[in-house]
Amino acid sequence: MSIMLEAINVTKQFGGLTAVGDLSISVPEKSIYAVIGPNGAGKTTFFNCVTGFYKVTEGDILLDGDSLIGLRPDHINHRGISRTYQNIRLFQNLTALENVLVGRHPRMHAGWFGAVLNTPATRREERDAMNKGLDLLNFVGLHGVSDELAKNLPYGAQRRLEIARALASEPKLLLLDEPTAGMNPSETEEMTQFIEKLRDELGITILLIEHDMRVVMQISETITVLDYGKKIAEGTPAEIRSNPRVIEAYLGRGAATQHETAVAEVPTQGE
Repeated sequence: MSIMLEAINVTKQFGGLTAVGDLSISVPEKSIYAVIGPNGAGKTTFFNCVTGFYKVTEGDILLDGDSLIGLRPDHINHRGISRTYQNIRLFQNLTALENVLVGRHPRMHAGWFGAVLNTPATRREERDAMNKGLDLLNFVGLHGVSDELAKNLPYGAQRRLEIARALASEPKLLLLDEPTAGMNPSETEEMTQFIEKLRDELGITILLIEHDMRVVMQISETITVLDYGKKIAEGTPAEIRSNPRVIEAYLGRGAATQHETAVAEVPTQGE
């Protein structure tokens, strides 16, 4: 399987603080890959490095083998990376459809000349964008709300609208920053299934930050765990669930010791 995103020894420092330190990960194409860790572990900082909002101090980030270092966020978006945010960042006083159209902008080609003269090509592109926006709203389960202001939509619908806006630029890699944050159990289950749908039906690679471990363990194929900006573990959900260093990072050294003791006391086959 080919690698969609590769981070090579990525370090991000703010003055004397190392927010991400010597991090390397490889995200396979069409996979769901999770980055987890306690608060302050450097997860969102890493996302900001991938999307160009932060310049890395050291290291390299490759998309399909091509370096993203030095590119502006809009250029990285045009290369095929889009994202959502931990705190919803919609244009609250624009309609749902208008929010999606904002996300469509990187794939539109009409310039100011065509807009001023209202050329046939410009009108055709605007119609195509409108149709694409309506299709995306339907795809994320927001049929019939295209004219609703974003601020009037329920919380779960706003989360889906943000994903629709991210999808409008036709990404091949989608970064989701805590997509189930603030959701009730029913909404969380629906979002979990929807994330799988994004990968299965659209073929999009998903890089996920999520605090709900049930979600992470259910849909992730590979998990990287950060603590104080460093990678402390990487593996399948089963491997991460039983890793003492991960348990210690989340629950403290005492919990990790208890886990190791419990494992040691389990009889081996034949005893």
